[in-house]
Amino acid sequence: MSEELLGRARAWLAQDPDGQTRAELRELIERAEAGDTDAAADLDDRFRERLQFGTAGLRGALGAGSNRMNRVLVAQAAAGLAAYLLEKDAAAADADGDDDAAGPLVVVGYDGRRNSDVFARDSAELFAGAGLRVALLPRLLPTPVLAFAVRHLDAAAGVMVTASHNPPDDNGYKVYLGGHDDGSQIVPPADAAIAAHIERIAAEGDISALPRSVAYETAPESLVDAYVEATAQVAPAPAGAEGLTWVYTAMHGVGWETLSRIVERAGYPQPATVTAQLEPDGAFPTVSFPNPEEPGAMDLSFQTARAAGADLVIANDPDADRLAVAVPDREAEGGWRRLTGNQVGLLLGWRAARRAAEEGAAEGASLACSLVSSPALEAVAGHYGLDFHATLTGFKWISRAPGLVFGFEEALGYLVNPGTVRDKDGISAAVAILGIVAEARGRGATLDDLLAEFDGTFGAYASDQVSLRVDDVSTIGRIMSALRERHPSSLGGIEVERVDDLAAGLEGLPPTDALSLGLAGGSRAIVRPSGTEPKLKVYLDVRGDSHDDAAARVAALAQGVRDLLDDLAGR
Repeated sequence: MSEELLGRARAWLAQDPDGQTRAELRELIERAEAGDTDAAADLDDRFRERLQFGTAGLRGALGAGSNRMNRVLVAQAAAGLAAYLLEKDAAAADADGDDDAAGPLVVVGYDGRRNSDVFARDSAELFAGAGLRVALLPRLLPTPVLAFAVRHLDAAAGVMVTASHNPPDDNGYKVYLGGHDDGSQIVPPADAAIAAHIERIAAEGDISALPRSVAYETAPESLVDAYVEATAQVAPAPAGAEGLTWVYTAMHGVGWETLSRIVERAGYPQPATVTAQLEPDGAFPTVSFPNPEEPGAMDLSFQTARAAGADLVIANDPDADRLAVAVPDREAEGGWRRLTGNQVGLLLGWRAARRAAEEGAAEGASLACSLVSSPALEAVAGHYGLDFHATLTGFKWISRAPGLVFGFEEALGYLVNPGTVRDKDGISAAVAILGIVAEARGRGATLDDLLAEFDGTFGAYASDQVSLRVDDVSTIGRIMSALRERHPSSLGGIEVERVDDLAAGLEGLPPTDALSLGLAGGSRAIVRPSGTEPKLKVYLDVRGDSHDDAAARVAALAQGVRDLLDDLAGR
C-alpha cells in the first residue's frame, strides 16, 4: 500500500470527530501497516476517490473515508455550501445594491436513518458558524416537508439528510435552492460551483478549524401545520370516502405521523397500519431493501390487507417522497398486485389534466415526466389541451417544466402540488390517490376499472423495466460502450429502427448518459445507468391494439433485453 494513501487516511483520522468511525479507521490503518492485504484494499476503496457532490447531492455508504458518508465529509459539504450561498448573496447584493444584513436562510431537515440527526446538527452548526441564518426542522420529518419549508420560509437553500430508499447502511445529503430556483433540487451549474467550494474546504485540511455556532433556530411547529393544511387541500374527501378500507406502511420511515394528520384533516378514514413498519427504524429490520419496488418489500402490507379485507394498500418509502399503490388481484400471488409507477402516474396526470380543463386553466398549463416514463402522459396532455414536457430523469428537471400542474417519473415519484412542494411528494400523492379511489368508489368503480377507462380513452400502453445489478460498476460502463459501438438489430423480435445517443443532448435536453432505441411499431427502449444504485436500467414502452396485446408485446421486449444484457455482461 502506498505511503501517500496511508498519509491521507492518517490525516482523515486526525480530524474525525466521530468516535465510531475513528476507531474503525484506526484499526484499518494498523492492520494495513502490519501487512494485511484485505485492510489495505479496504483503505484503498475508502480513500482512492472522493464521494462526488453532484445534482443528487451526496449519497453513499456510511463509514470512515473520503469515499463514504461520515461527519468529516458532511462538514466539508456544509462549509462548501455555506461558502457558495454567501458568495451568491454577495453577488446579488452588488448587483442590486441591497445588502441583506441578516444573511441567507438555510433550512435543514433529517429522516430516521443512522446518523441523519447527527449530520443535520453538524450542518446547522457549521452554517450558523459561517454567518448564515439557520432553521433546523423540529424533529425527523419527511423530505417533502423540507422541500415545502424552503418555499414557505423563503429560504435561500435547504438540506435534507436522507438516502431515501437506499440500503440501510447508506445515507445522503440532498440540496434545494430557493429564490429563482423556487425550492427545486440543484442543477448545473450550481452543483459544480458548490462542489468546487467543497473541494477547496477539503484541501485546506482540518474541519476542526471550521467555525461552528449553536445560534441556530428550531423551526416552529406551525411550519409542519402549514404543510399539513396545504396537503389536506390536495384532495378533500369526497362522498365515496365513507367505508373506504385501506392499509398503510411507512416502510420503517418517517411518513406516518405527518400522513395520519393529513388524512384526518382531509376527512378520510384512518388506515389499518403495518405496525411492524410504522415507526422510524434505520435498521429496516423487516425488509432486505427499504424500497417498495423491491420484491418482498410489501409482503407485510399484503398480509395486513388480506386480514383487513382492504380496498387498497398505500406505501411510502422511508423518507416519504415516493408512493406505491397496490390493489386486490385474485390472480396475483398473495392476492395483491402493486401498480407500476407509470400506472399511478398516468392516473394522477389524468386527474390533474381533467381538473385544469374543468377550471379553464389548461392554456399554458403542462404535464411533465422523465423521458424514461410512459409516453402516454403526452396523450393525456394533448387530449385536454395542455402542454407536455419530457425531461431528464429526476425531479430537479421535472419541477422546472414551464406551467407545471403535474409531473411524475416511473420510479414511484409524483409531483401533484407544485404550488407548495417543487419536488416529488409521496404524502400529497397518497392523498390524491385516496381522492381518486373514493370518487371511483362513489360510482361503484375500482382502480382497475379506471385503468381500463384510461386505455379506452387514450390508447393501450404498457411499460416494463429490466435492471442489471452489478458488483463492479465498471461493468455498466463497458455495456454502455458496447451498445454505442454496435447496437442490436432487434429486441424481442422487434426491429431496432433508430438509436439516439442522449449524451449529445438530444432534442434540447442537457447531455446525459443514456441511449434511446426506437423500435418498429412505435415501441422504445431507453438504456441508462442508475443515478443512485449500481444498476443498469432499461425502460420499455409499447402501445398495442388492446391491453392484452400491449402486455404481450412488452413482455417479449423485456425478455429480449434480458438476453442482450446477460450476453453483454458475460453471464
